[in-house]
Amino acid sequence: MPGSIFGSAFKITTWGESHGRAIGVVIDGCPAGLPVSEKDLQRQLDRRRPGSSEFASRRGEIDKAEIMSGVFNGLTSGTPICVVIFNGDARSRDYEKIKDAFRPSHADYGYFSKYGFRDYRGGGRSSGRETAGRVAAGAVAKLMLEKLDITVNAYVVSIGSAEISRDNFNIDDAAKNPLAMPDMDAYERAAALVRGAMSKGDSVGGVVECVITGVPPGLGEPVFDKLDAVIAHAVMSVGAVKGVEFGVGFGAAKKTGLEHNDQLASADGQIKKLSNNAGGVTGGLSDGSDIVFRAAVKPTPSISPPQKTVNESGENIEIKIEGRHDPVIAPRAAVVVESMAALAVADAVLRNASATMNNLTKLYNQKGGS
Repeated sequence: MPGSIFGSAFKITTWGESHGRAIGVVIDGCPAGLPVSEKDLQRQLDRRRPGSSEFASRRGEIDKAEIMSGVFNGLTSGTPICVVIFNGDARSRDYEKIKDAFRPSHADYGYFSKYGFRDYRGGGRSSGRETAGRVAAGAVAKLMLEKLDITVNAYVVSIGSAEISRDNFNIDDAAKNPLAMPDMDAYERAAALVRGAMSKGDSVGGVVECVITGVPPGLGEPVFDKLDAVIAHAVMSVGAVKGVEFGVGFGAAKKTGLEHNDQLASADGQIKKLSNNAGGVTGGLSDGSDIVFRAAVKPTPSISPPQKTVNESGENIEIKIEGRHDPVIAPRAAVVVESMAALAVADAVLRNASATMNNLTKLYNQKGGS
């Protein structure tokens, strides 16, 4: 199956199925000498782990990351890093009753149309469980970026109609509530909204915001590999994401050029923008300001109320989905969005190292060798 690889210089390949023996990721291109431990990966994986709150799937996975290769004595060795996460609580029997039916808003029909076959046990590769490998890889990318003083943070800014207030914004609060919202008042309203949907067997969508700080100007490859295009590609590859916008995003269509343009000024020998409507990327290259984008996360499609669909024989039927599913995806998706953004920026950093002869001569003309 093509399409399971992301990245150019910092490259990942995810593998495994939702109800298979294990899932995981292979990371290729990570520089040698980066301190990495399984604990580093586990901290991130725990943020997306199922069964972690009343608003998450009750599937009881511990999602323990095991590093199989590429790390020796606590440091990356420059060879491929393989991470495996064994599945421990798959209940394939939950899908037996609907194994011949195409679930609405799932990838079932698309996979069946393409391959003439599909893994009905939780969706196989199309399951959100595949993202655990992305989060493990993103943890490594974040460690690399932190060495360069680049940080990546994602959180939930709205769930359904419950939105945060920028006046109440506190990033620390996002880690203190199970909906990952940096506004405790908004969390209370969102929690009530989600509980209401849960009582009906329904689900709710949300919006994740991600902020990348410390990115120097000039990252990205003009034309087809613009930095915002690559980040959007990375984030849109997450199955639950249906839209991405940078800066003011679609709001730009309602502004004049004078209102939208980020004017420039020089201070202390540095050029800075006076606003950040572009969200930190101009002309496809980072402009030195924070990269800010938002991702729209759809409501969980696996819901209890009866729905109309079609089976593999082409018959019109009604389906009722049972099993353990998230009533809202956005909180667990936040760390996935964060991870994919980190992977995109890590890749851009490594590609940028060879952008100029000055960079190369600094690296190779050092006295005393490397």
